[in-house]
Amino acid sequence: MNAISQIKIRLDPYLRALPDIFNYQIATKILLALWLFLLGRVFQVLLRSTGRVAVTTGDWQFLFTTWQGIFILLLALISLFLYVAFDINSKIVLSRDLLTGKKFAFERCVKESFLSIGKMLNPGGILVVIYIALIAPIVGVGVSISLTKGLYIPTFISSVIEGSFLYSAAAGIVVLVFLSVGIANMFILHGMVIDGLSIREAAKQSRKLIRPNWKDYIIQNILFIVTITFMIVAAAVVFLFLPLKLITVLDLPVTVSRPLTIFFVMAGVLVSLLADLFGTPLYILKVTQLFYTYKQGSRFEFAQREPGNINAYRIASVITAAVVVAGMFIINSRFDRIFPTETNVRIIAHRGGGNEGRENTLSGLETAWNAGAYGSEIDIQRTKDGYYVLNHDTTFKRVAGDDRKPEEMTVREVKKLSIDGEPVPTFEEMLISSRGRIVLFTELKGNTADQKMADDIVSIVRQYQMEDECVLISLKYDVIDYIETNYPEIQTGFLTFASFGKTAALNCDYIGLEEESATADAIDAIHSEGKKVLVWTANERGSQKHFLCTGVDGLITDNVSQAIELVTELEQRSDLDRMIDKIQTIL
Repeated sequence: MNAISQIKIRLDPYLRALPDIFNYQIATKILLALWLFLLGRVFQVLLRSTGRVAVTTGDWQFLFTTWQGIFILLLALISLFLYVAFDINSKIVLSRDLLTGKKFAFERCVKESFLSIGKMLNPGGILVVIYIALIAPIVGVGVSISLTKGLYIPTFISSVIEGSFLYSAAAGIVVLVFLSVGIANMFILHGMVIDGLSIREAAKQSRKLIRPNWKDYIIQNILFIVTITFMIVAAAVVFLFLPLKLITVLDLPVTVSRPLTIFFVMAGVLVSLLADLFGTPLYILKVTQLFYTYKQGSRFEFAQREPGNINAYRIASVITAAVVVAGMFIINSRFDRIFPTETNVRIIAHRGGGNEGRENTLSGLETAWNAGAYGSEIDIQRTKDGYYVLNHDTTFKRVAGDDRKPEEMTVREVKKLSIDGEPVPTFEEMLISSRGRIVLFTELKGNTADQKMADDIVSIVRQYQMEDECVLISLKYDVIDYIETNYPEIQTGFLTFASFGKTAALNCDYIGLEEESATADAIDAIHSEGKKVLVWTANERGSQKHFLCTGVDGLITDNVSQAIELVTELEQRSDLDRMIDKIQTIL
């Protein structure tokens, strides 16, 4: 028997399980979507009762200081338990039934997964849920719930870690610890759901099973993932990349090449969605087979069973084919509108001139202007004698070697400091230098970012008649809300690392999103409220390209010249590149 035949025999039970997995996935996705919808409505009611429209990183204390905030946290914790039960425990029940030959019954999966929640209502269960929901997606070990599977360390944190050998080494050690913990406890939920054990007993059993089999477990995981990946890649090469390459080589007229490109790209998207739909259930099925194998001491084979109900399969196939055909005609007729060549995103230099200029200096501003930036983001703080000077950190230690804070110094003392041979500028000096050339996105920073700073800065902007050339931004929502309420003619922007609720309804002109939270849905919601979107701080080429294609209004970056070059490159893309960029943006 050749290798291909052996692979086919090994994969056949998984392929025969696809109809049941499909039916299960559709049903659970609908229920989970309904739960999230209802939960969101409850959260909105709780927020409105406090006069808020959203919870952000600028107002997180609310969650611990009001009964509404505490209730939201409790509901969020309950939701994590429900998600684990629905998204993982029920898949384990499904896997057990598929392996042992039982007929698929969605009601049984739901019932047993709900009953398993009771065993998790203890400190050990809470730790398991936290690991699955928050740690597993970041570490990349084991399974995670669909709600948080895209979770990862924000760029502003990862960049600090990567920039320090000590931090990188410490992060590596932490990952290895979590990796070991994840593998050792991989079968906790299986022991709890399948064997009816308590969390403590299931943890002991998991470690007992993994200890003599950890090498085989890792090898089996790698082989399974490589096999599935190879199948997906092979399908993509045969049915997507080769046809698209052939279209390019033949140099067909656009009336022919464009519809064909649309068809094959849509087919590729469909394959990607199917891989996402079946990926996690198939992986859990494989892990469950290993659980039975290690328990009995020999390979556990699938019980003989007939393929599941394929009616839903057939209906979905017909609907999908109809959607693809209709989509081809619609997309082809509106191609240039759906996939524009140009971008209207404005490039804003971070901390004056980004990496190409001295931080928060007049020369940095000049560098941003010469590079072609639309704006320059600067940070201001108040001195002891009431002047406003530029500085990002709490002290001047990093940029000027002085560990004093701006509020501890007079403006005369600050002016004696040197940033690579250049004095620290005042806000007025930056206004004069930027007038008529570049827009100042001025962040009200640090301990002195209060209502007095707001009043003073507005007064200075008015004095220089630069209301249209200056946007006041801050991480402190109360300050931005104060400016927008009392000085509506001044442009304002609120910066947030993360938020929940109707962020788009916040009282400001711009909403600045950290790049991980700047999803297509969040951007569309903000635009629908008539507000503008800033994204910060996108420095990697891929990240910049992504946001240049999303339709955000401003991109704050340290790599200004790179972003400007990308703007030009986007105008020269092929039909295929335009489609792929748009699809990646949406997904």
